[in-house]
Amino acid sequence: MPETAARTVLAFDFGSKRIGVAVGEPELGTAHPLPGIAAAGEARFAAIGRLLAEWRPARLLVGLPLAANGSVHDTTLRAERFARQLRGRFHLPVELVDERFTSVEAAGRLRGRRAPRLAIDSVAAQLILEQYFDEPAA
Repeated sequence: MPETAARTVLAFDFGSKRIGVAVGEPELGTAHPLPGIAAAGEARFAAIGRLLAEWRPARLLVGLPLAANGSVHDTTLRAERFARQLRGRFHLPVELVDERFTSVEAAGRLRGRRAPRLAIDSVAAQLILEQYFDEPAA
């Protein structure tokens, strides 16, 4: 496996109908949107499995959708469940990252373009990854 592949990170902007996806390299601090996933159930996890085989990430990130005031809601619980499923199925470290306002910012970045909703979701995943890279290591 190439040395850089061991550090690759994949991020997911979870949604019940669509999942945005981005890939990045922490050493470079760069992230790029990938085609999102518009599938449910086992087809969703098969698509994720193909992404993992292609990119061989060292870690996965899942955006944690919180209310503006930081409170938990139903979608938060679903995203946490999705993160647990990823960890259990693919045996990789999975971290949750606060994703408040990333979809709004992603839509703003794509303003003026006829971007499909799935493209906006993948740009939101890119923002989640960039935010993760910008946070100081604990």
